[in-house]
Amino acid sequence: MRQRHLGSDGLVTSALGMGCMGLSQGYGPADDNESVRAIRRAAELGVTMFDTAMSYGRGHNERLIGRALAGLPWPVQVATKFGIVRGGDGVHLDGRPEHVRGYCEASLARLGVEVIDLYYLHRVDPRVPIADTIGAMSQLVAEGKVRHLGLSEVTPAQLEQAAAVHPVSAVQFEWSLLWREPEDDIIPAARRAGAGIVPYSPLGRGMLTATLTRDEIERSDFRRGDPRFQGLDLDKNLARVAALRRVASGLGITPAQLALAWLLAQGPDVVPIPGTRRLGRIEQNAAAAGVALTRADLRDLDDAVPRAAWAGDRRSFGAVATSRRTRPVPGQA
Repeated sequence: MRQRHLGSDGLVTSALGMGCMGLSQGYGPADDNESVRAIRRAAELGVTMFDTAMSYGRGHNERLIGRALAGLPWPVQVATKFGIVRGGDGVHLDGRPEHVRGYCEASLARLGVEVIDLYYLHRVDPRVPIADTIGAMSQLVAEGKVRHLGLSEVTPAQLEQAAAVHPVSAVQFEWSLLWREPEDDIIPAARRAGAGIVPYSPLGRGMLTATLTRDEIERSDFRRGDPRFQGLDLDKNLARVAALRRVASGLGITPAQLALAWLLAQGPDVVPIPGTRRLGRIEQNAAAAGVALTRADLRDLDDAVPRAAWAGDRRSFGAVATSRRTRPVPGQA
């Protein structure tokens, strides 16, 4: 798989990574042995960046990634995150500088590695200036515990404040054909800061695979409470998915491959991290990295699934910009 640069401080990774959250939470029960096979198959296909977090399954996901990647005969990279804390008393944010080293060392132990390739602040703690949190993270780089720093779900102002303290290699946020709001603010801000762009949920939480059923929506915590997957908004979005399927069919690829290829075509600094448990889907996703869309293809796609035609706000814990901006739909009064 082709490689891409994230940021300006030397982080090079595969054009597509793998988001691993769904192997531990959010989309129903998963079998650990199947998950290990899925991760290793992705690595065999050239995926080098595996994305996890201390909060995913309350540490289960990091242990799973460590188990799956242990002993591979070629180098891979691990990105993990801190700042969302799950416990018996619920979920809260913690970006206090005095806790950062402890969170990092716990992640290192669960992953079974000596250094974390990319360490993200998962969500900004509103009680703590982001510069203070980044300052503590930068000490981990100086100590050799972490190679590169990233941020997830930040505003342009927060990114600017963080980048003034230490280079930010990657900014992660939800971005897909289904959710294009970042194009107005955080994407230009990331490029001004010299940070790479890592879209999570690049397949719209499964919507853009064109295989999602209403029953699967009801079984998933991460879809059931999201407005895009409910009522009239869901009906509108499924109509767009049908249009996406038609365009993909004309190109001889799957809707998911088209959705990923569209993101990759948005710039050489974009590294989407689709997640799945299914070996067949992993192979299809990896193949999307080899799909080159022409300008005509991109125009046809935009005509078929214009940004303004998608419906519904999003739901994501502690995230910024969860409301969809109102835009006129082309061709409609």
